[in-house]
Amino acid sequence: MDQKIIDLYDEYTHAPLTRGEFINRLVLLTGSLTAAMSVLPMIEVNAAGMKITPDDDLFTERISYPGVPGAMSAYIARPKEDRKYPAIIVIHENRGLNAHIEDVARRAAKEGFLAIAPNALSALGVTPANEDEARQKFQELKAENNLQNFINAYDYLGSRKDYNGTAGCVGFCWGGAMANNLAVKLPGLKAAVAFYGRQPAAEDVPNIKAALQLHYAGLDERVNAGISAYEEALKKNNVRYELYMYEGVNHAFHNDTAPNRYNEAAAKLAWQRTIEFFRKNVK
Repeated sequence: MDQKIIDLYDEYTHAPLTRGEFINRLVLLTGSLTAAMSVLPMIEVNAAGMKITPDDDLFTERISYPGVPGAMSAYIARPKEDRKYPAIIVIHENRGLNAHIEDVARRAAKEGFLAIAPNALSALGVTPANEDEARQKFQELKAENNLQNFINAYDYLGSRKDYNGTAGCVGFCWGGAMANNLAVKLPGLKAAVAFYGRQPAAEDVPNIKAALQLHYAGLDERVNAGISAYEEALKKNNVRYELYMYEGVNHAFHNDTAPNRYNEAAAKLAWQRTIEFFRKNVK
């Protein structure tokens, strides 16, 4: 598929671009409305094709904890055995908590972790009807409230009898940026893994105590523009980090509901590295 079409979809999902503007520009790229409509199913997120991690040997539940301005909801998954586990906060993209991110939480649980996947939009007390509406609702979220609500998820873990007191986080896109910010704000966090997430300000890097693992897509010029300054600050401040660049793949390459951006080989390798990193740093 023409990279310009994929880049346009990336712009649509991350910038305040209306559905109408997106379709009009897609028509210009494809040559006709008919061609544009035929391309849409190949680029839009579609959960129908995702791989589903079974939960038959897992304990799962939905919980709530204090948030701003309203209560936060979250999906929990861990092994069935009733004991204490290290925790991983799983942070979604800019569409809120969905089936894909819940599946990622189950993948972490299968590896022996207590996974908690909060829903940023729940603090607004809304349930968007579709992903377009979800992205629009994200414009109503205040950055300082978002950060506090994920800090609250970390604090909430301390109230659980199945938590052993050590935690890390992993985030994707919007969630990757949040993972970086949690590393800045939570000195007790053991590890943070960011998939194609925007970087924090260089002046905030000295506050990072967690080990970092950073995954970037070679074709993701928008996010990759901030890598150099971030890496320079990490080195200057002796922050432990691993940085991986997956050449020839797009933003969201880990998301198996994104047909033309998902890359199975890169996704599997990045997830393998993520789990190995957590096993080393979150015990």
